[in-house]
Amino acid sequence: MPLYESVFIARQDVAQTQVDALGEQFTKILEGLNGKVTKREYWGLRNLAFRIKKNRKGHYVLLNIEAPAPAVAEMERNMRINEDVLRYLTVKVEALDANPSPILQRDRERERDRDRDGRTGWDERSAAEAAGSRRGGGRRFDDDRPRRFDDDRPPRRRDDDRGPPPSDGGDKQQGGE
Repeated sequence: MPLYESVFIARQDVAQTQVDALGEQFTKILEGLNGKVTKREYWGLRNLAFRIKKNRKGHYVLLNIEAPAPAVAEMERNMRINEDVLRYLTVKVEALDANPSPILQRDRERERDRDRDGRTGWDERSAAEAAGSRRGGGRRFDDDRPRRFDDDRPPRRRDDDRGPPPSDGGDKQQGGE
């Protein structure tokens, strides 16, 4: 029987239980047509590379499928109909991998590293390091180089180089004679 890997992305405003129900619905469709799902992985709510149907995030689910082609076609037809599914991709593979996918492994390694270090995210030291790198990371706009290649204007003056404001004689406000 042919082997497939299928990933679908569900909308961001759908609850995780509803995403699990979607996975179960697609599994039942395949099992009803003499197929089976050997592995189902929920990758979580992840950022999308670009907006899809006004969504910036999506719930990712991977299905390892062992089913005939008509069963997979029926599953994809249901994915197209379902409004909660933003995108899907099904590819035929030579062999199914029983191990966790690289994305799931990477997420688990990050969690393990955070737990081992005792950090849950930004701490005071890393926040200070980030702020220091922003402050001392070079002078972006105060240097004497032109701002563009075709910029013929003279270089900008720094605040400490500025003298008193230029005087214009002061006679402009007297009468309109």
